[in-house]
Amino acid sequence: MDLIPLPPHSLHIGQVLGFSIRDARGKLLFASGQVLPNTPQVHALIQRGAFVLAHETKEYQKALAHKVDTMMHQGATLGSIADAKADYRPESLLKKHSIRFADQAAWTDLLLHVHTLLREPRAEDFLPRFEQYLQEVMTRVQQNADAMLMMLVYDASHDYQQYSAKHGLLCLLVAELCARQLGWSEEWRVSLIRAALSMNIAISELQDRLCARDEELSDSQRAEIRQRIDHAPQLLRELGVKDELWLQILMLRQEAGPGPMAGRGPAEQMARLLRRVNIFAARLSPRRSRKAMSATAAARAAYLDELGQPDEAGAALIKAVGLYPPGSLVRLANSEHCVVLKRGHSANEPLVAALIGKSGNPLSEPVPRDTRLAAQAVAASLAPHELRVLVNMEKVLRLY
Repeated sequence: MDLIPLPPHSLHIGQVLGFSIRDARGKLLFASGQVLPNTPQVHALIQRGAFVLAHETKEYQKALAHKVDTMMHQGATLGSIADAKADYRPESLLKKHSIRFADQAAWTDLLLHVHTLLREPRAEDFLPRFEQYLQEVMTRVQQNADAMLMMLVYDASHDYQQYSAKHGLLCLLVAELCARQLGWSEEWRVSLIRAALSMNIAISELQDRLCARDEELSDSQRAEIRQRIDHAPQLLRELGVKDELWLQILMLRQEAGPGPMAGRGPAEQMARLLRRVNIFAARLSPRRSRKAMSATAAARAAYLDELGQPDEAGAALIKAVGLYPPGSLVRLANSEHCVVLKRGHSANEPLVAALIGKSGNPLSEPVPRDTRLAAQAVAASLAPHELRVLVNMEKVLRLY
């Protein structure tokens, strides 16, 4: 039995074990998944250290490496680095998933396909291609919704290229998560995500072109956009769409005003939700003429209705994606700058990875942080332009 000693004080009372703890002879003391109780025996175990099976220590060694790397970048003394203990809290680290969709080439390819489909729809093959790409996206969502959301939010908020395709995909995912939050049926959800992906099909080319302009939109350009948006249901009919609920959602999208959801028909409820989702996604995205908002500013825009009052559909959005959705950026109480990795148990406690340390220097590797801890609590939401470092998405995705 290949045993490796854990350093003293690497355990703590109340810790949910991600590995089994054994004595020097390999006898099992606590199994993986157990919580360390507050007993004299456990206190003694913490003081002297314990043993673990070698194959179960990878996460501890990784946590220790992150701790040392962070201390080095923050200018810690050699003595303190030598005495470093890993802040290893298995309950605060991310679960491991197979993220087959994280291949950047495959993601770029899918984005390009959606971009082409929305800009150049053809009646002879629109529906088969649309359903194929929709299914590819939903397969990725089922594998890991948080990782998919992180990629979409980060990508959409840092570049206005292929805006219409990115916006449609982001709205699709957020709408799906909101529909789950509201407990809507699969029939409703399918029509809703179809509407989300296709809602700007009549203005995709124009939208991409206007996003690249230095000037703000003129009144005439805004009027043209509104007019073309109204044409989307008719265009989709010409492309072969027969899902009436899908089409009705788009017909009502600009008409579904503020107020309670109760008493509205299915299409109007979903149109109202899609309207708030569209606002949220648009605020997260930059144009050449303006910078993207922070996640909290975008959430506020979606949460407050046209009259400045709390909105029921907007509230569902906040519950579904959190105040700090994956892919957005935050500053912690300890001054670290982080990218959000995963939604937490509450809207204001996401799981994050530090990119810039307390000293203001970039970290060589993203380091997971637990925002439930006071020192690592989220202090502020950051707009994309406030992060002075490029995020290596491949390294971040390895943390899932």
